[in-house]
This record gives sequence, C-alpha cells and structure tokens, in this order.
Amino acid sequence: MSLLAQELAELIRQDGPLSVSRYMALCLGHPRHGYYMKQDPFGADGDFTTAPEISQVFGELIGLWAASVWQAMGAPASIRLVELGPGRGTLMQDMLRAARALPRFREALSVHLVEMSPVLRERQKQALAASGAEPRWHDRIDQALEGPAIIVANEFLDALPLDQFVRTPEGWRERLVGLDDEGRLAFGLSGEPDSSLPLAAPAGSVLEQPAAASEVVATIARHVAAEGGAGLFIDYGPARSGFGDTLQALQRHAFVDVLAEPGDADLTVHVDFARMAQAGLSAGAAAHGPVTQRDFLLALGLQQRFEALSRRATPAQAESLAGGAQRLIETGSTAMGELFKVLAVADRNLPLLPGFDLHRLPEQG
Repeated sequence: MSLLAQELAELIRQDGPLSVSRYMALCLGHPRHGYYMKQDPFGADGDFTTAPEISQVFGELIGLWAASVWQAMGAPASIRLVELGPGRGTLMQDMLRAARALPRFREALSVHLVEMSPVLRERQKQALAASGAEPRWHDRIDQALEGPAIIVANEFLDALPLDQFVRTPEGWRERLVGLDDEGRLAFGLSGEPDSSLPLAAPAGSVLEQPAAASEVVATIARHVAAEGGAGLFIDYGPARSGFGDTLQALQRHAFVDVLAEPGDADLTVHVDFARMAQAGLSAGAAAHGPVTQRDFLLALGLQQRFEALSRRATPAQAESLAGGAQRLIETGSTAMGELFKVLAVADRNLPLLPGFDLHRLPEQG
C-alpha cells in the first residue's frame, strides 16, 4: 500500500467515503504524496508521452497559431501568452522558437505558466532559460489572466477531477471511494439517489460531471470575451456527450487499476468537448470546434512544416521527424489524430480561427 493509500484509508475511516473528484484531487495534488507534486512523469522513462515530446512540429504550429490569433486581434502591443500545465516546458519552448519568425509578436508577448508542481516548475525553468522570455509562474489560472491573452492547454482538462454517478433502479447514486472488509480502497455507491439528475438512462450507466473542467473553460471564456484573445484546448475525448466511465490510471505507459497505486499512477478522464464548448458559449465567448487533432494540425500546415525540416535533416533525423508527425495525425479510435480533439473559445469579434477552417497562417518574416 502506497503512503498516500495509507493516508486515504485513515481519512475514510475518520470522515467516510470520498467522492471521485476528491480522490482524484488528492491522488494528483496532495502536497507530499501527490502524483504531480513529486516527479516528472513525462517521456519514455516516465508514465506517458504528450504531443510536444513526440514532435517539435506540434509546438511550432501552435506558436504560429497564436501569432495568427494575435494578428486577427489587431496586433496589440502587449499580450499574455499563457500555458496551463506546461509539463517540461517543451511546448512553450517550441512555441517561442516559432514566434521568432514574427518579431513584433515575439516582442509583444509575455509568458505566464500555471503550474502547481515544484518538480515540473524546475524543469520548465531549465527548458526556457535560453528563450529570453522571463516567464512568470502562477498557482491559479485567474492570477495569469490580465488584459488581452492567448491561453493554451494541452492535456490539461483530462487531469481535472470530476464526479461520477451510476444509474440504479432507484435513480442516480454517486460513486464513492471507500474501504472493503480488508481495509483496501474500493468503489461503492451513496445510500440515497441524487434527485437533481433526472436524465433517463439504462441501469448501470455511468454519468460523469466535469465541474472543474467546465469552470476552467468558462473562466477563460469570460476573460477573452471581456479582454480579447482566445483559449485553445487540446485533449482526448469525444466530440459528443454520452454516458460511460472514463476514469483511468497509467503507470509506465500501461493501464493499471485506478485504486491500486494512489499517488504513484497518473489519473485522467476523457474530456466531454460538447460540454466544454457549451461552457464557453454560456460564458459569453465564441466556440470554434471541436475538430480532430489530425484535421487541426493538417490545416495549420503540418505537412509543409515537416517537409521544410526534412530538407535540412540527415536521413536518420528525417525518419524520426516522419514518425513523430505521423503519430500526431494517425487515425483510429485510440490513435492521437482521431482520439484527440481541439476546441477554442474566443472573443466573438474575431473571425473563424486558423485550424478550424482553411485559414492560412500569417506570412513569416
């Protein structure tokens, strides 16, 4: 039993079962034993690999996307470039490198990173040390938002806690984390049904309520609607809402029991993009997408950027570039190009943003 599992068991004995959202929050963000608070989980030696670690083309295209949005905003003299959950800093590093192609945009932006992990903050400092960006770190999203802003969140919403409800013959009952007869963590259901969830569904259906993710999108939508700018969310999940249990745990690039290693395995859920888009609309912003990651990156010019890099690469480098680019846009229900979706919330005065139509990126130079 992990140190966090022992602490959770004692907490349950004292206060009763935990909601799924509280269980997730403690597993990921516990100040001493939380998954993200004590380690660097990225890359081949970690538990999972994200798109920026797969190919530099991903971050470069997002950087040019941000520059194009800045131009559509009228090229303000000052704008915040904000990243939520910046990982190792790889995405921001690649975005800033691409931003150098448009000097006025690079001069206008200030970099702000929202990161709770001290371990990852140190990785980000190392990655961005030579960028000249002088980034500022924030514990909360609201601290990073001021004035016109472009916000990027890659694989951020999937790590936000949510609650789960199971349809029983008596109605929807909340799924909880308690203890079994041997004192081990186990799932159970609340004693009384929740009358606030009248949705009809077959018995056994699981309903997920992503309140934290919806509030993040709404917060950013309210800000860009009032101050100008856009927020870009890239994550995995369905374009349409539905029922199902999407809570999963990952360790060493393999799925494990979500209750087996609390604090030592990554916990994530699939993002309900239809609900996220509605959160943005309800907060007063325009919603662009969702579209698949494949369609988004191809519309931004992935193929052209790959070809340009390959012309200056060795055969081995070109092969690596090709493999990375292909992985980003592969199709199939579990492949990144199709499983991952892209959604933007933006100031309603902006035109349809690049990547969501055939809009071309800005001229470089």
